[in-house]
Amino acid sequence: MFRASHDIATTTSNSLSKEKNIYEVDVEDVSDLNSNSDSLSIKEHDGTSMKKGLKSRHIQIIALAGAIGTGLFVGSGSALATCGPAALLVGYLILSIFVWLVMNQIAEVVTFIPIPGQTTIYALCQRYTGNKSLSFACGMNLYYAQALITPAEITAAAFVIQYWTDINPGAWIAIFWVTMVGIQFCAVKYFGEIEFWIGLIKIITITGLIILGVIIFFGGAPDSHGILGFHYWKHPGSFAEHLATGNTAKFLDCWTSIIKSAFAFILAPELITACAAEAEHPRVNLPKATSRFIYRMIFFYVCGSLTIGIMVAYNDPRLMSALASGSQGAAASPFVIGIQNCGIKVLNHIVNAAILTSAYSCGNSQFFSATRTLHSMALHGEVPKIFGRTNRWGVPYFSVAVTALISLVAFLNVSNSAAVVFTWLTNISTVSGFISWIFIGIIYLRYRQVLEFHNMDDRVTFRPPFQIYGAYCTIFFFSLVSITNGYAVFFDFNGNDFVAAYITLPIIFVLYTGHMLWYRNWKWYAPLEEIDCFTGLEEVEKDQREYVAPVASNFIMKIYYWLC
Repeated sequence: MFRASHDIATTTSNSLSKEKNIYEVDVEDVSDLNSNSDSLSIKEHDGTSMKKGLKSRHIQIIALAGAIGTGLFVGSGSALATCGPAALLVGYLILSIFVWLVMNQIAEVVTFIPIPGQTTIYALCQRYTGNKSLSFACGMNLYYAQALITPAEITAAAFVIQYWTDINPGAWIAIFWVTMVGIQFCAVKYFGEIEFWIGLIKIITITGLIILGVIIFFGGAPDSHGILGFHYWKHPGSFAEHLATGNTAKFLDCWTSIIKSAFAFILAPELITACAAEAEHPRVNLPKATSRFIYRMIFFYVCGSLTIGIMVAYNDPRLMSALASGSQGAAASPFVIGIQNCGIKVLNHIVNAAILTSAYSCGNSQFFSATRTLHSMALHGEVPKIFGRTNRWGVPYFSVAVTALISLVAFLNVSNSAAVVFTWLTNISTVSGFISWIFIGIIYLRYRQVLEFHNMDDRVTFRPPFQIYGAYCTIFFFSLVSITNGYAVFFDFNGNDFVAAYITLPIIFVLYTGHMLWYRNWKWYAPLEEIDCFTGLEEVEKDQREYVAPVASNFIMKIYYWLC
């Protein structure tokens, strides 16, 4: 049992941490820019441990822009054409609120004990529910979702290049795949550095596009004839009314927008928490990144979707032609189309280059997250232990290798017939993202029960508002979205679309039921007194106590430390 006083909890934590090297930590000096801060690091390499190589600035930029890929830049065009600008805006706004709640929940749980191998959704599910079957289904669902988003973004990057050249996309897919795998085999600090600089490009690009939207709104574009304003919201209209008419059509437009726009948000919270275990001072840096997550949601996604509705009509000929031809690259990007419509030269090529880096970065980030999920499952014995092995740089190289092999499905898009199968896979990853957020809500509610039982609430250092209510809301909302994500197929039934929309649900059922029957695991939750919420806590609290915040020597450094 783990119900104990503070002293017993400390003893339990220390004794457990000596049993496995993965929990054995100490504090050593690590230099970072103008900081003389300490860093929690792994004491010795035992073949499964990881290195803490992600600095504060890496975490902050990854939190702001890491998961932004083609969903916002390109995928939003399909949502606009199907639903209209008002529905697109409503969809992004609603998703931003619920994804923010999810981020708050998982960040609090991870921040409590952020140690390597224990910050993935799988590990948290096993730790706080005690249900190995539930955690197995949770982990496998998350892994294949992350592993499938990677080839989706690789393919998107290859098709973005077709905006400039007719070279077979298979060549570009090969180039992106090789470089991405190479990055994953390097130490985590190189991954962090690459994501930092590409993240800055994303932030600058989206900020510039939003400013451009304001200029176009007031008629400042070369081909403008007076103030444009919300012209496209009136002509052809703010709602496309694609499935019905009247108010029912407007509601369905908004619901379809939520479903179609979700790919832009999928697995963003999981990415940040995957990075936490290999970050310096996670109890300081993760809350800092999480507290800014809502601003990213509002500025990038909400303002970005509003800009799209201002720049492009939902029935724009260029947009409709791109979607009809099945274009997956910049030709289908509403941002690029809007720039072309306004007669702005060269800028469309610059934006296309930014879209290319965003697609590559998003695929690279999800690749990273997938390997950490598989590594975590291996440490707990749910998958072969070989996937838990790491090299001297702390890289789980077997996990990287198998994820790289899965990413080869990107080549399916070279063939038109195989592209249908690939579309199924990407749809599966989107629904898996919804289910992952349901798991996060369940984990959070159980986590709160465990802490209350063990009287540990006073040791929680980060607790955003609305958490328990938010968890119930996210469980209900994303359950509803998962069940109805393919509702449109029933208006004009298509077997392929039906399978793509709903195949994930029976997969999760089979994973859970199969594991439960194989291991004869009949309990939904383990008793509260058996839940371990102590192991690793003392080491994390020691790191937090010894953390020394950097002191800015001038105004520029004050801004830098506020951002990073």
